Amino acid sequence: MMQPLIDLQHISKSYDGTMVLDDLNLTVKQNSFVTLLGPSGCGKTTTLRIIGGFETPDTGKVFFEGQDITHISPNKRPLNTVFQKYALFTHMSIAENIAFGLKIKNKSKAYIQDKIKYALKLVNLDGYENRSVDSLSGGQQQRIAIARAIVNEPQLLLLDEPLGALDLKLRQDMQYELIRLKNELGITFIYVTHDQEEALTMSDTIVVMNQGYIQQMGSPESIYNEPENAFVADFIGDSNIVPGTMIRDELVEIFGAKFPCVDKGFGNNRPVDVVIRPEDIDLLEPGKGSLSGIVTHLIFKGVHYEMEVTTPDGYEWLVHSTNLFPVGKEVDIHVDPFDIQIMNKPASEDEEAIGVNE
Repeated sequence: MMQPLIDLQHISKSYDGTMVLDDLNLTVKQNSFVTLLGPSGCGKTTTLRIIGGFETPDTGKVFFEGQDITHISPNKRPLNTVFQKYALFTHMSIAENIAFGLKIKNKSKAYIQDKIKYALKLVNLDGYENRSVDSLSGGQQQRIAIARAIVNEPQLLLLDEPLGALDLKLRQDMQYELIRLKNELGITFIYVTHDQEEALTMSDTIVVMNQGYIQQMGSPESIYNEPENAFVADFIGDSNIVPGTMIRDELVEIFGAKFPCVDKGFGNNRPVDVVIRPEDIDLLEPGKGSLSGIVTHLIFKGVHYEMEVTTPDGYEWLVHSTNLFPVGKEVDIHVDPFDIQIMNKPASEDEEAIGVNE
């Protein structure tokens, strides 16, 4: 088996007595695009800063290709970091900004010139060498910050919410740029964001974090389609998370209605949580589905209609459909068996934070 590029073992970190990371273990493979995703304060930026060497863990070790780098300073690690605040030097030209790290390493003038040209071409800013930082837009400054990082040929690029300050269109453009750069350069990316769409679009591996714990780690598809707990289901995309009873293998009862599903091994007549994505609900004429309700809310979202369907128990189901059902219409809810995701109910709030799912 190939040695991981990064291996975090039993990392804990507290600030002023508040635990930010609690016994965190994480491995990152060579040439992957890993996104640390979670709400503010979940520990994702602290994890990134520990990998970068800007923070030292209270306990645990950081390994880079098998070598312990826990106490090695940031500038001696074979990685570069791009922060949300680009930290470009305004008194220097673009070329001088990009060359900064290379000059520290005493590279020759010719080598540096070549590298500047190469980096500017990579980020689609040919010919910008002599421009000033202040003359650039936010998106262009972001590209220069990335160019400055990649000229050093790091094996690992750490990106801390680097697109946070950009508007939506520019952010989407930069997402595609970053994927292209990663593929062209063969660098491993570890990326921090709280934006679920960004994580789903860019990563090959998503690490969902909450309260200092890793809740789930996997491909974007598995995280979205098979969330392991209610936190992940709720944080990644919209979800209907409802209480149910697992009557037996492949049959769950939701609000008194029986739904065939594909899950097994939860036991008989056990309380469970049921996750159903809004786009997986089919609305049918009354009498044709499993659960009846009334459309109580409707918004047109461009690609689909977003509706709320209230069932007799008072639960408001979120439904995404390309078919329009007007407010006040009686409908039935139908869900295909493989679109129903069953999860164990957490036994306690602590268990909920850790994301235990036996």
